[in-house]
This record gives sequence, C-alpha cells and structure tokens, in this order.
Amino acid sequence: MGAVTVLIVDAANVVGSVPDGWWRDRRGAAERLRDLLAERDAGEEIVLVVEGAARGVESVPGVRVDPAPGSGDDRIVELAGQYAERGCVVVTADRELRARVGAFGVECLGPRSVRPAP
Repeated sequence: MGAVTVLIVDAANVVGSVPDGWWRDRRGAAERLRDLLAERDAGEEIVLVVEGAARGVESVPGVRVDPAPGSGDDRIVELAGQYAERGCVVVTADRELRARVGAFGVECLGPRSVRPAP
C-alpha cells in the first residue's frame, strides 16, 4: 500500500466484525470505534461513515464522522470517488462494497486493519 491520505471506514461493518454486544448500543459501539481510530498517528485523514442509529456520533480531533443520509455503502462509494485521486483506502469486509469502490482503483482493507480481534 502506498501513501494513504484518506482512510474511509465503514463503521457498521467494522463494528459488526466483533460480536461484543454492539447491537445493544450501536451508537456507543460507533463512538468506541471513533475513539480507537483517533488514537492512530499515521498521518492520514480518517473519515468514519456511520448510518442508522449511529448517525448522532460526533467528530473528534483526528476523525471526521460522516453521517450517511441513506445507505452507508452508497456514501462510502461517493467518498471513494471523490478521494481516489488523492489516495484513499476503504476499510470494510463487505464484498459488494469492495467491488464498487474497486471501480475507482481504491484499495480495501479488512476490519482487523483498524480494530484487532479480541
């Protein structure tokens, strides 16, 4: 992977990759992921795309939270198209989403790249 300037994270997919009870508090799970991402010091811009019950999650220094107005996947594809020229990576395990952003030449990484397994 070359220099990444934008890391786009599929919050629902990454949160859902660990069966830790996230379904009882989707917003809290997204906030914990946001805080974990904020600890990264990789020199990239991080965009956390949230949807549904997690839409109220606020941005923090180092992580811009982008509440999808509809489908989170559609918003991620839109962002990947905007940032493809700058260099971006999408974090998701969703095969269909990976194929959609791959059309822009965008690389994808799995959830464990940003959230280690328990």
